[in-house]
Amino acid sequence: MKPSRIKETLNRLLKINQPVFIWGAPGVGKSQVVAQVAEGQGYELRDIRAVLLDPVDLRGLPYIDDTGRASWCPPDFLPVEGRGILFLDELNAAPPLVQAACYQLVLDRRLGNYRLPDGWCIVAAGNRETDRAVTHRMPSALANRFVHLNFQVDLEDWCAWAAESRMAPEVIAFIRFRPNLLHAFDPLKEEKAFPTPRSWEFVSGILSFDSSVSADYELLSGTVGEGAAAEFAGFQRLFHELPDLDALLIRPETAEIPDDPAILYAVCEALAGKAAPHNMSQMVTYAKRLPPEFSVLLVRDAIKADREVVHTEAFNEWATAYSDVLL
Repeated sequence: MKPSRIKETLNRLLKINQPVFIWGAPGVGKSQVVAQVAEGQGYELRDIRAVLLDPVDLRGLPYIDDTGRASWCPPDFLPVEGRGILFLDELNAAPPLVQAACYQLVLDRRLGNYRLPDGWCIVAAGNRETDRAVTHRMPSALANRFVHLNFQVDLEDWCAWAAESRMAPEVIAFIRFRPNLLHAFDPLKEEKAFPTPRSWEFVSGILSFDSSVSADYELLSGTVGEGAAAEFAGFQRLFHELPDLDALLIRPETAEIPDDPAILYAVCEALAGKAAPHNMSQMVTYAKRLPPEFSVLLVRDAIKADREVVHTEAFNEWATAYSDVLL
């Protein structure tokens, strides 16, 4: 299930307080999807790493009340009011006794005398056993308390998120050119670094701090692995040799159209980042000269960069001309 679909499903299930478990490979963005849903709903997010807990931590500490009987003080990470998501991340990495301690919390929304407020929902996530991550087999009794969703990496969902997050345009352009390298994790290999949505975010962060990192192959290799680093370094050299985009927008009707698909991806990604209502006419003029798939890519990414461009006359003319491609 791709991320956008998982978000839609979570929004539906949270309305009925249905516990959900999200399964996925390392680094695909499970935690970020949950955080985005919480933000979209205006919910507080309590991120609890179950792997760091002992079985007794969920119950809390005992004390003697006024009647001389033993009661329990629940831990402060369990909410007592408001609305939110109680996120049990890496739940299946926790020891079996910790998972067993979650039985009552997940199904009955209680732990001893503690009761989870009505405005709170339970979401859990974890890696699959086949990913060779640190996991313990989830007891069937606990598994049966969740609705299970399988997280699948999706190119368009990731590119949309990356554009909204202002990731480095060369990273987005490269992933569009080499989509198989968005997530290339092989649990049978002993690689310490490999391409994932998380590691490409690391690359973007490094580039925003030091754009000269293209020369540092070892740093890139330590982030996304040797093969992906070599391809990205080559692509980045092309990216930095692109034509002057401002000059292209001044004369879009005569600007050169690259023959190399890699350069075309780079031009579209970089040009879309400059989109605004005042230059949409020039951008559409250039887009109409591109192969249809690149024309759609350029205009679609321009909309992501500035939603106001859809209200321009130039966009309406382009949408009419390319209606058969868009359908």
